[in-house]
Amino acid sequence: MADAEAKLPDYRLLLCCPSGLSPSQVSVEFSERYDRIPHPEICLENSISEIWDGRVQQNASLFNGKKFRGHIMHGGAGSDEKSQICLHLGLTDYRDFYDPVRCQHTSSPLGNGAIIETSDKRIVVLQRSDNVGEFPGHFVFPGGHPEPQEIRIVSHQFDKDMDPKFINRKVSQEMFDSIIREVVEEIGVPEASLSDPVFIGVSRRVLNVRPAAFFFIKCNLDSKEIQQLYSTAQDGYESTHLYTVSRNDLKDMTSKMPGCHQGGLALYMLMVEALKDV
Repeated sequence: MADAEAKLPDYRLLLCCPSGLSPSQVSVEFSERYDRIPHPEICLENSISEIWDGRVQQNASLFNGKKFRGHIMHGGAGSDEKSQICLHLGLTDYRDFYDPVRCQHTSSPLGNGAIIETSDKRIVVLQRSDNVGEFPGHFVFPGGHPEPQEIRIVSHQFDKDMDPKFINRKVSQEMFDSIIREVVEEIGVPEASLSDPVFIGVSRRVLNVRPAAFFFIKCNLDSKEIQQLYSTAQDGYESTHLYTVSRNDLKDMTSKMPGCHQGGLALYMLMVEALKDV
């Protein structure tokens, strides 16, 4: 009876890479084949705009913008050093971030998050402000989204002379560039203080099936230094507090995390366990 009543996880791990992957091990196939499929029920499809307009009226800080759509994630065979994964990404936006019945009709904007380890072996966690669009007041890892517009993608209508392989490489690199950019903007640390990010997997929360790619990054600053820099962070308005916590304390915060960030913690713990065997 107890097993039947046990709470199911708020996330699903789509990809687990506990050894951590470098940019050369992560590829992307970017195509309109992976865009959201409009719902066949016209009234449901039209309701997306109505819901978005209502949310904007309630929260003026919301804004629409292009995002990559996380469709299918493929892991390749190989040893830890030779593992390869390919992310199938389309294009979507915030407005279409709506949860109809079937996954192919969802926006599924791909987010990202960073598990940041300080020089005194603490993990950085933010508490979201009350005026953000999703999960106000919740604990999250620093992050946001890889941004199509950072690499000048606004649609699938590329220059006819543009090599699709070149586009895929640019999107793949944006996966890694964006997480560094988000960390710098959200907690205020200089880019030079951060190690190269390693990709540790993709988590998808059960609620509205939203995926997020997670990375592990080391920072050569200690907790006190990071706290001082946080007060001047460019995107500090998105959060109200920065915490640097131990692994044990981190586990106690999971119940107040969005599902995809709970999955991010699970990916980090898998990485920690894998390192014990090295």
